[in-house]
Amino acid sequence: MKKLLIASASLAMLGMAVPAAANHHEKAGAEMTDASLQAILAHERRADDKARDGYRHPAQTLNFFGVKPEQTVVEYGPGGGWYTRILTPYLAGSGQYVAINADSSATNFPDRAREARSKGWPESFHETAAKWTGVDAKKILAFESDEMPDDMKGKVDRILIFRSLHGMLNSNRADSELRALREMLADDGMVGVVQHRAKDDASYAMSNGTKGYLKQASVVALFELNGFELVSESEINANPKDMSDYAGGVWTLPPVLGGGDTDKAKYEAIGESDRMTLLFKKRP
Repeated sequence: MKKLLIASASLAMLGMAVPAAANHHEKAGAEMTDASLQAILAHERRADDKARDGYRHPAQTLNFFGVKPEQTVVEYGPGGGWYTRILTPYLAGSGQYVAINADSSATNFPDRAREARSKGWPESFHETAAKWTGVDAKKILAFESDEMPDDMKGKVDRILIFRSLHGMLNSNRADSELRALREMLADDGMVGVVQHRAKDDASYAMSNGTKGYLKQASVVALFELNGFELVSESEINANPKDMSDYAGGVWTLPPVLGGGDTDKAKYEAIGESDRMTLLFKKRP
């Protein structure tokens, strides 16, 4: 109940002004000069993933977040592994890739099979990621957010949250997860966020996370509530064609195309969602 009240309070802070921060409007600029990253992005294992580069701008996004190959980097909720297939080989040499999923003990599962898959994820993900990337499974770490070893807490350079905040809010655990992630960060560590963006004047129903979209001011307020400060924002992953008002939510658009063939050409012409790209630091 406490988590629900806190999460509701987070969303209620819709009117909070976004604090002053550097505002980057480079859509395709800030090219990465890191040859190793460029080689990873061009690798044949990404043959299927490359189709989404034009919407996700991985080189520019990682550059904006200040991700370096020698860092310890957490990817929260890696899902199907689109960014995992970039980050894991990029960090394998001198850095450390860590996958983090939400605390499964706080989840109500619809059936035993799904519960077993979720609770077994920390033991199986490193093998899955190794198959995706060719990186030795021993170099890949995976934990639930409440189980990260104490000797790693306070040592993480970057935490990356790609399109997962609405899921945290929908499950009423955004505050607890962000506080757990904050414990992992080094004093100078930062959190990079890419999230489907609702319009500033969107209704509650269209911007509370159930449709996949959140207002940027709401995201900033949520992070401030949990001990973070906005450092910078970018329009790298913006898409002005996205009206963010679909009855079926963000899943109406590619790559899901939840409506099937209905208006398929229309939604393909819009492309993937409009996304905010934000960088936060930990407040003392």
